[in-house]
Amino acid sequence: MSFESAADPALLVIDVLDEEAGLADVEDSAGRTFQLPAEWLPGAADGAAYRVEGRAGQVTFTPDPGGARQLRERSKQTLLEFVDEFGADESDPDGPGPDGSGKRR
Repeated sequence: MSFESAADPALLVIDVLDEEAGLADVEDSAGRTFQLPAEWLPGAADGAAYRVEGRAGQVTFTPDPGGARQLRERSKQTLLEFVDEFGADESDPDGPGPDGSGKRR
């Protein structure tokens, strides 16, 4: 796991906390998912968010009350920026529209 700059530390959000196993399934600000020992995360609970800073061989998890909302907003923005266009070698699965433009009316 690489960490962002100290000015913009990575963000983690707990998706699922398995108290029996002592593990937290987390998602980071880069969209990656993995497991961490729940004991590393202060106040671990489903939906809890943390800022992650690494320096001098030490990792610090700091609770971030607004982090889950921020990660959801970032994910929404990524989806909005995604454009699914047909390439030159692909065709519209719905076929061309009545005017031949490829757009249905």
